[in-house]
Amino acid sequence: MADTVTTDILIVGAGPVGLYGAYCAGFRGLSAVLVDALPACGGQITALYPEKQIRDIAAVPGARGRDVVDALKLQADAYQPTYLLGRQAVGLTHSSEGRPQVTLSDGTTIDAGAVILTAGIGTFTPRTLPAGEELLGRGLSYFVPDPSVHADQDVLVVGGGDSAVDWALALHPIARSVTLVHRRGSFRAHAASVREVLECGVGIVTNAQVSALIGEERLHEAHVRVDGEDDVRVLKVDACVAALGFISNLGPLADWGVELERRTIVVDTRMRTTVDRVFAAGDITAYAGKVRLMSVGFGEVATAVNNAAVTMDPSLSLFPGHSSEG
Repeated sequence: MADTVTTDILIVGAGPVGLYGAYCAGFRGLSAVLVDALPACGGQITALYPEKQIRDIAAVPGARGRDVVDALKLQADAYQPTYLLGRQAVGLTHSSEGRPQVTLSDGTTIDAGAVILTAGIGTFTPRTLPAGEELLGRGLSYFVPDPSVHADQDVLVVGGGDSAVDWALALHPIARSVTLVHRRGSFRAHAASVREVLECGVGIVTNAQVSALIGEERLHEAHVRVDGEDDVRVLKVDACVAALGFISNLGPLADWGVELERRTIVVDTRMRTTVDRVFAAGDITAYAGKVRLMSVGFGEVATAVNNAAVTMDPSLSLFPGHSSEG
């Protein structure tokens, strides 16, 4: 017989926002269960860029992704949440008392007072580089869990967003050379990062695309076609990091009856979805004026937890008090 776990708050998504939500729940004296399809806490940070510098958290000028996750988990663990990792939230029903009942991919049922969805962009798969896909794992990669593997290499980074620029900056001090290729003339990344990459000595090739990656056992050459040039540029490279973004998928959450807007979940000012006792916070949410920053997600999940507490027990105060109060 499948297990049933009872909790006050079920948090679907154990990334940074979910971990902070577990802390907020514990601070209010509420029990919390965190569910994630990934086998470890941290979401995209742990899976894709644990060594990348995170700079959009107040009072943290910069910290490695893995260190941010470790600190958030330490903070949450003060209240002993239950982690159910490596399993996916699949189905949602409600009990006769209105409590959400969530089934997991392993058959476990979570009986919760409220559910908070903090699943980021949901499941994610990288956008592929059309040229040289057969060299994936033999020089071509889509993210860099450990930058040190590129020490003393000639590295080609492809893309124009934050990930591409951040990887170019991270690899520049340790690689033999870094060349950044972008198909447009301007970058989508944060202005400060773009200015830094332009000034630090990274090779920049814009209005260009990688037309071929060459190698047998390992990648050793890239062909880059630049708009307006007749000849293809040939670059000697040991590695190519294609930071072209990801395709997101909400998976089973899309069938829970919540209102959706372009693969995100619509919420109100209390972080409520259109389904009773189901809240959402972080990148998975949509509302007018939404800004997708981790720091914004922290505020959203605090709002969600405290409104969920009042939904479960209307006699409670919405404001939990300051953690600094004696």
